[in-house]
Amino acid sequence: MLSRISVLAARPRHTLGALAVVLAAVGVAVGSGANFTAHVASAGNTFSTGTLSIGGGGSAILTATNMKPGDSRTGQADIQNTGSVTGDFSLTSSNPTGYLPLLGQLDLVVQDCGTFASGTPTCDPGDPPVYTGPVDGLLNVSLGNWAAGEKHRYLFTTTFPIGTAANDNPFQGKSSTLEFDWDAVS
Repeated sequence: MLSRISVLAARPRHTLGALAVVLAAVGVAVGSGANFTAHVASAGNTFSTGTLSIGGGGSAILTATNMKPGDSRTGQADIQNTGSVTGDFSLTSSNPTGYLPLLGQLDLVVQDCGTFASGTPTCDPGDPPVYTGPVDGLLNVSLGNWAAGEKHRYLFTTTFPIGTAANDNPFQGKSSTLEFDWDAVS
């Protein structure tokens, strides 16, 4: 009687074929083992953008007419973040016209009278100034970071100082205009 090994050795092609079939069967059995799986989906995800907009400040703040050395004029502006996101607010002047040297001679103080968070703010002499200098020097003054809906009141005071020049006559009868621009960036 022949041993099994000698039978397998006598027919190598059959042996290799049988061995290949056995290995394939073992691979299928191991690869098809039972596994647990799970899945969950978070539906309804929403994406949108906010808004940043400014309310107020659309009309003239100061009408300083018929000034003479020593005179002062005031005006107020209520500015609000009417958008839905916070923003860094700033104030600058632009578009000067008329007799431009006059804008360099007039002093300007801009005070932050406070927010409307607890009612209408009053403008008092002790309110912090955000700008002090010549009217034409108001360039990109930071007003801080405002939340959505935040509203501030500002007091503008311009003064024609006494003795700004050796002779104030060059400013007599002159006029100038400019814009106050409120900007916000989020």
